[in-house]
Amino acid sequence: MSILLQVSDPHFGTQQVPVVEALVALARQQKPHVLVLSGDITQRARPAQFRAARAFSDSLGVPVLAVPGNHDIPLLDVWARLRHPYARYIAAFGTDLEPVHRLPELLVVCVNTTRPWRHKQGEISRRQVERVAGLLEGAGSGQLRVVVVHQPVAVTRAEDLSNRLRGHAAALEHWAASGADLVMGGHIHLPYVLPLHGLARPLWAVQAGTAVSSRVRKGVPNSVNLLRWGADSPPGCCQIEQWDFSADGRAFLLAKVTQVQPARA
Repeated sequence: MSILLQVSDPHFGTQQVPVVEALVALARQQKPHVLVLSGDITQRARPAQFRAARAFSDSLGVPVLAVPGNHDIPLLDVWARLRHPYARYIAAFGTDLEPVHRLPELLVVCVNTTRPWRHKQGEISRRQVERVAGLLEGAGSGQLRVVVVHQPVAVTRAEDLSNRLRGHAAALEHWAASGADLVMGGHIHLPYVLPLHGLARPLWAVQAGTAVSSRVRKGVPNSVNLLRWGADSPPGCCQIEQWDFSADGRAFLLAKVTQVQPARA
């Protein structure tokens, strides 16, 4: 069995201590095999914020896969943004901006969709699309194939259309044909699981809310996703659990369960 914990948009620098403590408790209870940080790890890409984020992720004691979000590039320090946009991120999370993680039942491929010359919008290049496709095609038959980006590839509200990843249509078409099962993202602080239609095979967008930040959407609590695949999920299904923070209980509680059935040859 494989358990993946998706933590998105924690925006360290705006974190709420009780929510952070509750998330650490959830991770220690559920014992994920890998932690995915899907961008906007910090609020303003400051060294102290990256140190806090790294200390948090290290405290969970599991492998960490991280991708930068637009907030992880200096905004107000123009010189740093233009000359060394990822220097502070690299100091905290390493030089690999597009890590890959393999388990017998799981393949996770991360993609850096940020661009220093863009304020918020994400973008994906043809080279990145082809790199991901090649990794997906090399996956084992029993592996769930997960792609991680920051900006969403699909949205549920008209107000979020401008936040979609630039180049998402061509990427989804190629990745579906290459065997992708899920595309995980964040950026808009809104959790949902959405089937993507008109592709070569079934593919789902899995979005996470903001994990620990005070920058929540109205009516949408802090939340994270737990993905289960293998022995403790229904046969042939991937179980995606949304866990919401309860201020009353000062804990993350299971809020929603979605089961998807990846296509297998």
